Amino acid sequence: MGQPKMRAIVVGAGAGGLAAAIDLARAGADVTVIEKGDAAGGKMRRQPVGNVALDAGPTVFTMRWIFDELFADAGKDFGEALSLNRARLLARHAWRSGGRLDLFSDVEESAAAIEAFSGPDDAQGYRRFAARSASIFETLRDPFIKDQRPSELEVVRRVGLFDMPAFLANIRPMTTLWAELHRFFRDPRLIQLFGRYATYVGSSPFQTPATIMLVAHAERDGVWSVDGGMGAVAKALQGLASDLGASFSFGRGVKQIIADQGRATGVELDDGDKVEADAIIFNGDVSALAAGLLGENAKRAGKQTPRAKRSLSAVTACLVARARGFPLAHHTVFFDEDYPAEFRRIFDARALPEKPTVYLCAQDRGGANDAPPDGAERIFLLTNAPPDGDISDFDADAAYARALDLMSACGLSLEVEDAALTSPTDFAERYPATGGALYGQTSHGMMGTLARAGAATKLQGLYMAGGSVHPGPGVPMAVMSGRLAARRALADLA
Repeated sequence: MGQPKMRAIVVGAGAGGLAAAIDLARAGADVTVIEKGDAAGGKMRRQPVGNVALDAGPTVFTMRWIFDELFADAGKDFGEALSLNRARLLARHAWRSGGRLDLFSDVEESAAAIEAFSGPDDAQGYRRFAARSASIFETLRDPFIKDQRPSELEVVRRVGLFDMPAFLANIRPMTTLWAELHRFFRDPRLIQLFGRYATYVGSSPFQTPATIMLVAHAERDGVWSVDGGMGAVAKALQGLASDLGASFSFGRGVKQIIADQGRATGVELDDGDKVEADAIIFNGDVSALAAGLLGENAKRAGKQTPRAKRSLSAVTACLVARARGFPLAHHTVFFDEDYPAEFRRIFDARALPEKPTVYLCAQDRGGANDAPPDGAERIFLLTNAPPDGDISDFDADAAYARALDLMSACGLSLEVEDAALTSPTDFAERYPATGGALYGQTSHGMMGTLARAGAATKLQGLYMAGGSVHPGPGVPMAVMSGRLAARRALADLA
């Protein structure tokens, strides 16, 4: 008789949970994915507005190589699972104070645009910035992004004691992103633009290490538009997991993790059913474990994120609207004056910014055709907000009005037909124990990224995946975290 199959339960069908299910099922495990919602995707959610639905979470698809590798390891072609178009134009940017700038996937095309925008010195600075961000990314890709979370001692071991000075000089962990950008750019609008990359990990450019410049390279390496939006990505991941034998159970919540003699042995569902397992992957925020939301047995397995270290939340608006007066791209960012004030309001005053930055995704533009649609179109807006939705009420209508005011000052007029707003309070209810933080904890401080939890927990047999654990937030990083969790579980049970 053969060895019995490993039984694995994945709690949560977000990107990390789906990736873990794929790798576990591919390895021959008997995998059950339990999801409290009615569909897979997690933060890749769809929001109905009127007669249509919009992507209401992540809208930027990058780091395709992570998905290519996931599918290739399962003997499949990611490019055949989805219709993808690589974008030449990464994003359009506009300022209340004046000016409009497009950035492109090609370094020289962006440099030419920057030269026309603010002069040759900044164009040359951009070339140096692009080279540095690429170097940081390549330095960290294999030993950190694709590997288990290292301790500080492990960092020294991986790099080598005598190579540490050169390593630190390259990735710049002791310099903030904001300070480092002044070495490349003179125009304050460019420093503001590239400083915004800190918000991709829910953090402030004034406190995040310059290491986060690697995000600029990841974006420049390829932004893709996906037919069907990010919801189609979730469906493709679920489809692959199902093809490999994983089963899905929707509309069922987990009441608690069951443990015996210091090891996780299964889960009890909200309806009282119990399911046994050899390994459990929790695809949720680590704070939910520490708060006891999965029972006392799992409480010590997670670490509560202090309120001061919670990452950004948001006020979002999903619109069906007619846009006039401004040539929207698929991704457009509108900047107001006084960028430092925005982050002081959020992280110090714990209040909505009075002059927010506005990200806009025109979901019916992009791909092979970037022309504006006839009539109304689907538009997603996001402004940064404090992650205190569990203890404070925030005026989403006021934040929305400020966003409209900024866009109007930049020339955009929106005739809104239908709208749905989401506040930090809504996010706090959707993602319990987070306060509405969308990216786990911030990456502030030199060792901020190493403060994230790894795949293994203090409770044997229980593993973690998702944006709040290593290697960090964003759909590609969540997928990688799921792969790392599956790898660790399989190694432990080998």
